[in-house]
Amino acid sequence: MKIEKRASGSYRVRKMYKGQMYTVSFDHKPTQKEAMLAMAAELEKTKTNNAQMTFQRAAESYVDMKMNILSPSTIKEYSEAVKRFPEWFRSTLLCDITQVEINRLVNEISKGRAPKTVRNYHGFMTAVLGTFHPNLKISTTLPQKIKKEPYMPSQEEVRRILAEVKGTAYEVPIALACYGMRRSEICALTPDDLDGDIVHINKAKVMNEKKEWVTKTTKTTESTRSIVIPIELADKIREQGYVYRGHPNSIDKKLKRVEQGLDIPIFSLHKLRHYFASEMSALGVPEADILRMGGWETDHVMKSVYRHSMMDKEEQAKRKAAEKLRSALFS
Repeated sequence: MKIEKRASGSYRVRKMYKGQMYTVSFDHKPTQKEAMLAMAAELEKTKTNNAQMTFQRAAESYVDMKMNILSPSTIKEYSEAVKRFPEWFRSTLLCDITQVEINRLVNEISKGRAPKTVRNYHGFMTAVLGTFHPNLKISTTLPQKIKKEPYMPSQEEVRRILAEVKGTAYEVPIALACYGMRRSEICALTPDDLDGDIVHINKAKVMNEKKEWVTKTTKTTESTRSIVIPIELADKIREQGYVYRGHPNSIDKKLKRVEQGLDIPIFSLHKLRHYFASEMSALGVPEADILRMGGWETDHVMKSVYRHSMMDKEEQAKRKAAEKLRSALFS
């Protein structure tokens, strides 16, 4: 908290609290104690006013506060999330929301929805309430997470798919996905991002809250990276003058049709990142390097999604050790 003198001769005190800037003005230079008391009163007044807001109004205000901070796709998700809450909860005043209403909400939205979806609802709701009704203590029992092993396409399946799309508009994007690139990164890529066989990944194509496709910076700082691809693939991009010109969703649709035609289990383009991580691990590439090449922010994210490939590697090591012991004992 800082006391600032204005050009008019007055003074102001400003404080950032939960993402919002609060200001108190004085016609004289206040002492630190005066400034602190005045700011405390302003914050209390704001809390009282916020308590008279409905949850919908608070949620919309929360989204507006994050408009220039979060990615367009996240803002779109938040804006749509507001409308998905039951009408009775959206119209409830913040001062009337207690753990009872929250439990009722969670019980209602849990019907027919996956635990992950329920947790997303609850996470957004607690963020809104934490900003506009910070005195409310929330302690909710949520549905247990369902652990799913992501499908891991085999090398043979990937080779068959690449052979099937060769010479089509989908050859380049599907091949790039095998090198750990996200669909959003592939669709934002241009020939200018190539340097020999090196691809500089620094942007992504996503849908904003107006349902418009826009190009923005990458998902995280770690997502901005450079990877090496086959020179033949880089030359093809330069030769045709673009990476991919179609609708982003069309890549997944094409992949699904190819999988059906080849009688391969259906998986999305994103699952080729599973393949990439697994293959890198099997080739003995250090985990830190896999993280950098795939643009993962933390090893927790990668391990939680691709832990099965790591387990396969450990299983192979155990079997190899057991075989050595068998040879020593019984040969």
